[in-house]
Amino acid sequence: MDPVRTTVVALACALVALAGGLYLGGHPSLLPDGIRKTFVTDENAVRDQLIDAIKDGYYKKTSRKQLEQASLKGVVSSLKDPFSHYLSPAEAKLFHESLDPAFEGVGMSVAEDKRGLRVVKVFDSSPAKKVGIGPDDVITAVNGRSIAGLPSSAATGRIKGPAGTSVTLAVLEPGKDRPRSIRVRRARIKIPIAVGRMINHKGVPLAYVRLAAFDSGAHAAVADQLKPLLKKGARGIVLDLRGNPGGLLTEAVLTSSLFIEKGPIVSTSGRTQPKHVFDAEGDTIAPRQPMVVLVDKGSASSSEIVTGALRDRGRATVIGQKTFGKGVFQNLEELQNGGVLDLTVGSYYLPSGENLAHKGIEPTVPAVDLPKTRRDEALPIAEDVLVAKVR
Repeated sequence: MDPVRTTVVALACALVALAGGLYLGGHPSLLPDGIRKTFVTDENAVRDQLIDAIKDGYYKKTSRKQLEQASLKGVVSSLKDPFSHYLSPAEAKLFHESLDPAFEGVGMSVAEDKRGLRVVKVFDSSPAKKVGIGPDDVITAVNGRSIAGLPSSAATGRIKGPAGTSVTLAVLEPGKDRPRSIRVRRARIKIPIAVGRMINHKGVPLAYVRLAAFDSGAHAAVADQLKPLLKKGARGIVLDLRGNPGGLLTEAVLTSSLFIEKGPIVSTSGRTQPKHVFDAEGDTIAPRQPMVVLVDKGSASSSEIVTGALRDRGRATVIGQKTFGKGVFQNLEELQNGGVLDLTVGSYYLPSGENLAHKGIEPTVPAVDLPKTRRDEALPIAEDVLVAKVR
């Protein structure tokens, strides 16, 4: 054979062998038993032996794939971090589908709960509202499948689907022992990210703005609602972040910058993340107007960043209930098996240096809105505090 051709063939074979080795190195379960036991590291061999023993000997039928996915979840759950999750390929698919505009929900915001999903807020005229789902209810199962222990991204993905289709939810009401089964029809829910109005309290005009989430454009939505009210003579500002689960860090900084002219808003750092201080970015529209922030136990993440910055920088009084207490942030990494690793990589720190993990922000003035009444019991307390500041 021609020496050049021989060299090319040998090189091609080597490349094929290398590629195959790399693939099988990342998928040891595909190797024959004898080869796997010879070449795979001791730890992986024991893991593989354990999976084989369960698959072959467990009294109920189970699959290798199911056991391998469970082992990956076990690695992440061993961190004992409620915000770090491994999403299996099937769960990751649900998560990505839930981001598709063609997939709609039932009109409620939720927070993770060890039993499933705790309802934080139900939007007016939504399908969830029409069937009687309320704040503090817990969704424990979707279409007959438990969502206990699932990350919220995967659990909410099960609830969402094409508009017009139905989903069956197991809903556990506060004080009840057993959930009730409710069938809900999904719909396209159009919820403005921010709403504002003028309030006249004890003869003083006040601007009221409620922000639903820190999605892209949140700061601009707040500014759009607030500017006309300030032009009409509002003498104080109520920023309502109740039930706001957070969102983008950049939007938290930009929203805070509407009320803080310069200086630190929040800082971040982690074991592999260098410290970074986020300062106010300008475009301030209300740097001195008296202000209060309304929060509750559903105010989390970016909501806490804004609330903490306004409190620590002396811009606002905090009214309501203690916030959720999420002082960390995550990074999403796509994995080669189609799964996703949602891993906590660092912590947030307020201007005072305080980290809110598992603590939350305690309100200066407590106020609670009773979910079963039509009246908002917390807002008048916020208005009283704000009017006293204006005068």
